[in-house]
This record gives sequence, structure tokens and C-alpha cells, in this order.
Amino acid sequence: MSEHSRYVSPFSTRYASEEMQFVFSEDHKFRTWRRLWIALAKAEKRQGLPITDEQIAEMQAHQDDVNYDDAQRRERECRHDVMSHVYAFGLQCPSARGIIHLGATSCYVGDNTDVLIMREGLTIVRRKLLNVIDRLAAFAQRYKAAPCLAYTHLQPAQLTTVGKRACLWLNDLVMDVEEVEHRINSLALLGNKGTTGTQASFMELLGGDSERIRQMEMDIAAEMGFSRVVPVSGQTYSRKMDYQVVAALSGVAQTASKFSYDLRLLQSFKEMEEPFEASQIGSSAMPYKRNPMRCERITALSRYVMIDTLNAAVTAATQWFERTLDDSANRRIAVSEAFLGVDAILNLLLNVTDGLVVYEKVVRARVMNELPFMATENVMMDAVKRGGDRQQLHEKLRVHSQAAARRVKEEGLPNDLMDRIAADPAFRVTRQDLDALLDPARFTGRSEEQVDEFLRDIVRPLLAQNRDLLGEKQELNV
Repeated sequence: MSEHSRYVSPFSTRYASEEMQFVFSEDHKFRTWRRLWIALAKAEKRQGLPITDEQIAEMQAHQDDVNYDDAQRRERECRHDVMSHVYAFGLQCPSARGIIHLGATSCYVGDNTDVLIMREGLTIVRRKLLNVIDRLAAFAQRYKAAPCLAYTHLQPAQLTTVGKRACLWLNDLVMDVEEVEHRINSLALLGNKGTTGTQASFMELLGGDSERIRQMEMDIAAEMGFSRVVPVSGQTYSRKMDYQVVAALSGVAQTASKFSYDLRLLQSFKEMEEPFEASQIGSSAMPYKRNPMRCERITALSRYVMIDTLNAAVTAATQWFERTLDDSANRRIAVSEAFLGVDAILNLLLNVTDGLVVYEKVVRARVMNELPFMATENVMMDAVKRGGDRQQLHEKLRVHSQAAARRVKEEGLPNDLMDRIAADPAFRVTRQDLDALLDPARFTGRSEEQVDEFLRDIVRPLLAQNRDLLGEKQELNV
């Protein structure tokens, strides 16, 4: 078959980075299996089993040059991927062949490798989250005092600032970093638990000495960069671990989806835009269009990742006793694609947040069109100070507001509420007085202060702790 006549995952060709693809590649998986077999041999040698330095050195010499043809040929015969690779490794390491995988079961390499890979994937996710936060923090700082419409029910409610809204996105991202860090720190290696988790084979190998078995397991963990192993298991680690990791990835997707929806709406309002290259085509039919294709892709991929969480949940819920194999095929797809999906989402976020465009005159025009309605309470209080009757003024404002709203909605004309109020002697105010009252900065509350406080107390300390990870760029892969 040619390269164009078979299914190829879009994660490989369009979306996920080469870095994340390598983490979930066959090369990385099978090399990690070999690292685990070497760690097992070293640990068993320390506990007195007849394993030589020469055997270990032979295994180390072939740690990374996986002989795939031998493994695939053997798997066609025995239908077992782990034993096929034990066989292939043994062909390259004839003196060590008899001690490779000694006392272990398939999940020794399978599950321990999955934990190692998930930790590496989460580390990449964390780094990219921090870089998105770095970009949005600069954006929030720049626009912290720029008034814009704030919405409830997607209806203009009060004013906020462009920077304060960015802090809402930032806060979700900070929560995601905290959750990803928690998951990284919570991961534990399976260790060498044996066929049903009882370590019976190692009891046989080590003469029933539990302390030696425990020490061997901790030696393996240390060799692989872990300080602990799961305290109890069947043959596999609890599949809740997969669910918890994928749920953390779903959290990132939720944040990204919220951001992308907001920006798509703002682009529809012509207030903000995602980056748009000079030669980019927005529509095949309408040349003038600047479609938010990056954010639409974020929305789509986020939807995929969020739904993918259900795979891990159902798998965790349907394991039988000490293990069943109906998890394997699902996990090969669901866990890896959750990581690849979030990686793709973060690549897009890095690109979008690096080139956000704000059309400040449009933002102000939309503010000024709605501000007269929002300012009515201030107008009323000002008129009361000038000697007016609050109840009478309230009724007049109700009537004037509804008339102005009809003019806007039914006739498509500008909002003339302030002209109506200035013309009403009950308010004892001039249009010049009203214009002074309609300064948008007077209606944004503590938005600017909240941005300063949030960046100072939460965001900048986080970025300062991780300054060596910042500065990442991401070109869009169409």
C-alpha cells in the first residue's frame, strides 16, 4: 500500500508535536521496556541472584537498537507482544537471554512503561501551559485598564476590562497547572508485583525473603526515577490512575474550549481576533472573511479530549478482579490520544496567545453604545444630589430607557438616551455634564486592581519559579 492509501492519524500529520509523538512512539516504548529489564536484572543481582555484570553490560549495549523484524516475526508465531520482544532482545544478548524478564509478568514492562510515559507527557503539558500563561499574563498587563463590555447570559451587563477578562482565562490555566503538577507528583511505578499482585514468583526466586523483595522493588523504582511504587495492586496498577491523568488533560481541554469560545464570540463582535497571516484564506467562497480557524480547531480538539475521558472512566469501572485484558486495546488509543489532543490544543493556544489582536476603537464604540443604559443609576444619583425626587426620576429613566432601546432595536438608530435625559428638566443636567459622567473607566470597578493583584500574587511567582521553561514559540501547522 502507498502512503496515501491507508489511514493516517491527523494527530501525526497535522496536530501533535513531534516531541509528544515521540513520547508515545514504538521506539520510546520498547526502549523503555529494555530499560526496565535492565533495572530488573540489576536489582535481582543486588539481591544475590546469579546474574553477572557481563550479562547486564550486554543488555545495556543493545538497549536502544530494537530489532523490530525479529520481534514482529516472533509475534506472528506466539501472538504475545511482550514475549516477542523478550525473544528479540535475547537474540541480541545471547549470554543474558536466560535472565531477561526473570520472575516478571507482562505488566512489569507494560504498566511501568505507561506510568513513565504519562509522566513525560504531563511534563510537556505543564511546560506548554506555563508558556501560554506567560503570554496571556503579558496581554492582561497591557490591557488591564482597557474598558470593555462584560456579559451575563451573553447580554451586556456591566463593564470590565480586556485585561481582567484575560485573567479569567489565566486563572483556569493556573488551576490546570496545579492539577497537572498534582498528577505528576501522585504517579507511582507499579514495581514488580507479579501475575496477580502477590509477588509469588519473587518469593520463589528470593527464598521467601520479603525484605529483599521490597528492596528490589525500590531499587527498580529508583533506577527509573521514582521514589515510590503503588502500595498494592493486582497484576496491573489501578486503572483509576489512567482516569485521573486523562481527567487532568480534560481540564486543560475545558479551559481551552472556554477561551476559544470567548475569542470566537469576540471576533464575531469585531473586538478581538486571533492571528491571521497575510496570505491566509478565510473562506473558499467569501474572500473578505477572516474566520477564527485556530480557535475553531481548539474547540473541536477540546471536545474530543473531554469526551475521551469517558473511555478511561469506563475502563477503570469494568476491570475484573486482579486483571482483565479488555483494557489494553482501549488504553492504547484513549490515553495516548488524550495526550496528543491536548498537545495539539496547547500548540494552538501558544500560537493564538502570541498574536492576539484587540480593536480598541471597536471595543470603545460598543461600550459607548451600551454605557448609557448602564449609567442610569449613576445619572439618577447625580440628579438626586441636585435636588430631584428619586421615585420620579426612576420612572422617567424607565420611560426614556425603553424609548431609546426601541430606537436602537426597531429603527437601527444610535442610542439617544443621554440626549433624552439632557432634554428633560427633571434631571437638571446638561449633555456636557452627562458626557463627563460617561467615562468608561468609572464603571469598571476594581478590574485594574484585580489584574495587578492576580498577576503579582499568583501568576508572576509561578512564572518566576519556572523561568527556565519560558520563551517557547509555536508555528501553526495547518
